[in-house]
Amino acid sequence: MSHTIYDIARQAGVSIATVSRVFNKSTKVSPKTRDKVLQIADQVGYHPQGFAQGLAARQKKVIMAVVPLLSNYFFLQVLSGIQDAISETDFELHIYNVKPKEERIGQLKRLLGRKWADGYLFVSTHLSNEEWEEIHRLGQHMVLIDDAYSASNYFQIDNKQGACKATEFFLEKGLRRLALITAEKNSIPAAKRQEGFLETLNGYGVDTDSVPIVTGNTTYRDGFNESNGYEAMNKLLALDPFPEAVVCASDIQAIGALSAMKEQDVEIPIIGYDDIQLSRYIGLSTMRQPMSKMGYEGTKVLFHHIDDEKADLVQEAYIPELIHRSTTENIQ
Repeated sequence: MSHTIYDIARQAGVSIATVSRVFNKSTKVSPKTRDKVLQIADQVGYHPQGFAQGLAARQKKVIMAVVPLLSNYFFLQVLSGIQDAISETDFELHIYNVKPKEERIGQLKRLLGRKWADGYLFVSTHLSNEEWEEIHRLGQHMVLIDDAYSASNYFQIDNKQGACKATEFFLEKGLRRLALITAEKNSIPAAKRQEGFLETLNGYGVDTDSVPIVTGNTTYRDGFNESNGYEAMNKLLALDPFPEAVVCASDIQAIGALSAMKEQDVEIPIIGYDDIQLSRYIGLSTMRQPMSKMGYEGTKVLFHHIDDEKADLVQEAYIPELIHRSTTENIQ
């Protein structure tokens, strides 16, 4: 049998308003009454619903995570960190999935205009500075994850440096015939990783005009999918000679690339990007991004700014860590 605030008030011999004040931590309740109400609530297993509490406190008790793709491994691991931080509070997590075929800035302005949440976590939203300024003018608490805007809190990845480190590893091993498996051109992370790849090759004196930069034909998730990597690797294996090593824009594409190599009984050293959980089980070397950590820390910062609007901005840029596994262990 479920109990309500009315049951708690009746058993404690107080008004519903008093019970509400106890749950909302009002100072207008005596310690004796507070203890009595909380004891009864504990005995009957009553827990105040976060949104209802928020109404009394003039807060929604809701954090909104804005994400473009829920099925992407990267976002799922960021959301795991967000959920870990939310679970330490009485707030609720709501998720808004951005519609890919509708103008992004218009969707977000409508969302924030409805004021459904106390704060917003924008995950890989990738707006221009001018668009972020439009969002910022709406005056809502927000933190950007895997993105950056100078007037906002943010936690981002230095995608260019991550690709530089992966490329440099192969070059330092004496390999010069490298290739890149990338994603769609409109993907900002993929573009930054390609920039780092080419810049590092140039720095080592490699002529980049003939360097293979390929993607598959499957564009789902901006090309960050297994089929795309599989198709891209088949293109590379059709070259004569094919590359000595491959840098990949994501782990999930690298998994598809490994499948293509296995079919043709070929082994080419490959480094992915992300370090999703699956990578450690298949031995994929990769550039580790602190995905869960960004979600957790970003949410904690958002709570801090909800409590203290004058708090200093927190702006972090992480450089991915190269994790060696079996796909790079046999380089001569």
